[in-house]
Amino acid sequence: MVTAEPTLSPAELGLDAKRLSYLDAHLQRYVDEGRLAGTLVLVARQGEIGHFAAAGLADIARKTPMKRDTIFRIYSMSKPITSIALMQLYERGLMQIDDPVEKYIPEFAGLRVYTMGTHPAFMTRPTNRAMTVRDLLSHQSGLTYGFLARTNVDAAYRELEVDAGGKPRTLKGMIDALASLPLEFSPGESWNYSVATDVCGYLVEVISGQRFDDYLQANIFGPLGMVDTGFHVPAAKQSRLAANYSVSAAGTLRLESTGGIAPLNLVDDPATSTYLQPPTYLSGGGGLVSTATDYFRFAQALCNEGEFEGTRIIGRKTLELMTSNHLPGGADLMHHALGRWAETTFSGIGFGLGFSVTLDPAQAQISGTPGEFAWGGAASTAFWVDPIEGLVVVFMTQLMPSTQYNIRRELRSIVYSALTD
Repeated sequence: MVTAEPTLSPAELGLDAKRLSYLDAHLQRYVDEGRLAGTLVLVARQGEIGHFAAAGLADIARKTPMKRDTIFRIYSMSKPITSIALMQLYERGLMQIDDPVEKYIPEFAGLRVYTMGTHPAFMTRPTNRAMTVRDLLSHQSGLTYGFLARTNVDAAYRELEVDAGGKPRTLKGMIDALASLPLEFSPGESWNYSVATDVCGYLVEVISGQRFDDYLQANIFGPLGMVDTGFHVPAAKQSRLAANYSVSAAGTLRLESTGGIAPLNLVDDPATSTYLQPPTYLSGGGGLVSTATDYFRFAQALCNEGEFEGTRIIGRKTLELMTSNHLPGGADLMHHALGRWAETTFSGIGFGLGFSVTLDPAQAQISGTPGEFAWGGAASTAFWVDPIEGLVVVFMTQLMPSTQYNIRRELRSIVYSALTD
């Protein structure tokens, strides 16, 4: 059984311990300079954890140290989990990825595309074809996010609080709101980051007949032993929830290491967090909390072609389908996406069914391997899986926005430099 403690030396895993130590020094600088409150990084190879190190604090005000069992808001790292859940139903023959979404969500019949105007006086045109399940999984649906703040359509998302916002919305409420709004583009014509994965969570409910959280517990979290992953933090675990921060030039949080003031602002206090109560809106796109160890168990299952410690959550060929590039003509995101998004570079990177997929590391200007898949979250968390190298990396911290620092690419250069065979 894989535990949180490394059982083999880095050398036995083909890792250079000295170069892995660069990770700790690099992350400690972020902490000492007050740019991050604390970090946790896990590096595994061939199914064994070779490096697992914490730096700094999970909560500056309370001087709570970062620990291996600290609980984090993983935001969009929820998306790969939701995508696996939906594709489990594909494996049972309950849906096909080219099925029109309206087959399962009748409210989506007759969706139209924005041409001009502002809410509620939009002018629209018909779509060129129906939205499919694959469009949702690959973010080619024409849906968007309100916080992108780029178009009149996403302005309507903000006005109606489509992706929950401060409202106690439900997944069905989100579907009803989306059905009243136009798409940004006809399905398949572009890639645009969106609430599509929340719709995937609703599809899991409709197709399986189970509440989304119950389905995840029964089919992913329970089987994999992900004991700290879910949509809220129970009272008994509240002390393990990290504080969430944003960048602030007028920070007021005093650094324990130097006595200086961290350029950070507290945005979610673990003592009063909304994550302490079960939500009514089960966001498959961004609603989960987890630990580095739990997420490693999920990511390692993917690195193992869908199986972990004797438990299979997805088939090998289904995972091959999910981690293939689904952008038309083999295009990368640079040539098919609207706008930009922080969780990945765009040149040399494609997109599968729930993950970014590395096509060409040279074009992406990153260390890596073709076929590697990854994603990250809004609070600067990240993971990647490199099946060729047998490599899994999970990085946890809590800082918004994830665009503030180039830390994910920095970690890549250090980790890949440590491979010795």
